[in-house]
Amino acid sequence: MRIDLVRDDVLGRPSKKAAAVALKAHLKVQGGAPLRAALSEELRRQPSLGGQERRFAALATRELSRHQRLLDLVARQLGHPPGQWALAEDRILVRYVLWRRLFTAADWSAIAPEVRLPGPLRPRSVLDPVLEGIASAPLPEIEASSSEVEAAAIRHSFPGWLAEAIAAQLPSGEVDLALAALNREPGVFLRAREPPGRNALLAELGSAGIGCEPVAWARAAIRILDPGMRVFDTPPLRSHRAQVQEPGSQLIAALCAPALRVADVCAGAGGKTLALADQVTARGQVFAGDRSRHRLEEARRRVREYGLSNVTFPQSLPLDTCDAVLIDAPCSGTGSLGREPDMKWKLTPQRVAELVATQRELLDEAAARVRPGAAIVYATCSLLREENWAQVEAFLARHPDFALQPAGEVLGEASAAVVSAAGFLEVWPHRTGTAGFFAARLVRRQG
Repeated sequence: MRIDLVRDDVLGRPSKKAAAVALKAHLKVQGGAPLRAALSEELRRQPSLGGQERRFAALATRELSRHQRLLDLVARQLGHPPGQWALAEDRILVRYVLWRRLFTAADWSAIAPEVRLPGPLRPRSVLDPVLEGIASAPLPEIEASSSEVEAAAIRHSFPGWLAEAIAAQLPSGEVDLALAALNREPGVFLRAREPPGRNALLAELGSAGIGCEPVAWARAAIRILDPGMRVFDTPPLRSHRAQVQEPGSQLIAALCAPALRVADVCAGAGGKTLALADQVTARGQVFAGDRSRHRLEEARRRVREYGLSNVTFPQSLPLDTCDAVLIDAPCSGTGSLGREPDMKWKLTPQRVAELVATQRELLDEAAARVRPGAAIVYATCSLLREENWAQVEAFLARHPDFALQPAGEVLGEASAAVVSAAGFLEVWPHRTGTAGFFAARLVRRQG
């Protein structure tokens, strides 16, 4: 089985302390904690880590969840199934050693300083000679699967049901590419604000030695090619002339145009709120709300930080007076597994069904309030049919007074690569090198 090795310029610097952060964070993830929160907490506990060590710790934490199924399968074939170890600490130590061997091509001489006793993780019962054997024993051949989808699910460590659900949306032969893309480290993308605009920012970043390029299908989007973090210390980011934002998210905000009054129903931490505020200009108004008070506080902070005066956070959103209502709905997040690979193992068909019900409720609440001629922009970062195409089809069947407006009519020809024949915004990671998104613009008929 072919393994895609982690590039040296992405790996960072391994060390015992960095391994300890990754292992302890992964242990918390196995206990149900969100990966990002667990990683942040463990990094705070190790303030002496250098930048390259922190990069390694963050990558290793994501990779242990990202490749969990394959790592456990190889351990089983080497005679050390996860069920052999009573301690969770032992199970994840085995995973770590196999990850270093398989995905970074490290041998025992490189791995040993990171894990050998007394070790970065306690308690433990697995001894160093066992770990050395796992790092050195000949690797068995993984039995080939007769199913293309199952083979891809094993290679890329996806639950079978989720791989099947994603494959059902794709042409034959694309499932391996799609799952591989969802396992890649997330890229960094910027939204160029006006002024100075994208061309000026590309030139400024280039002059600062930051590798970057425009994203052809999103007019304000810039892809950062430099694998380091230097971009966050550049003047455009420090002065808020650019915002870190996925191109798909940028197009979701753009689907709300032309509108001067926009309600952001599920504003969350405010990423799309900021884009909407720039879009409506000083002549317009954005009304932001969210069921999570904690997340909305982050949106308030960012609005203040950006110095925006055209965003308010009313107790009740005035949907009936808005030109567009954005529902960036709670979803499975299957398009963003590069950032949150632990969600592969926490997501279940039952949880997806619960999310579908919440999405339907949000759509119906908005439909009851928007005025004729106004648009509902329904969006997710999901790749699953029931949250996307099927959700929109069911909405239109329940609400014949709404019609789908093709996304291309709003986004223009430049975005044709991510607009489907049916008129939806569909951003697939293996086709774009970005996270995945879906959106539909639903307009209430006049009269």
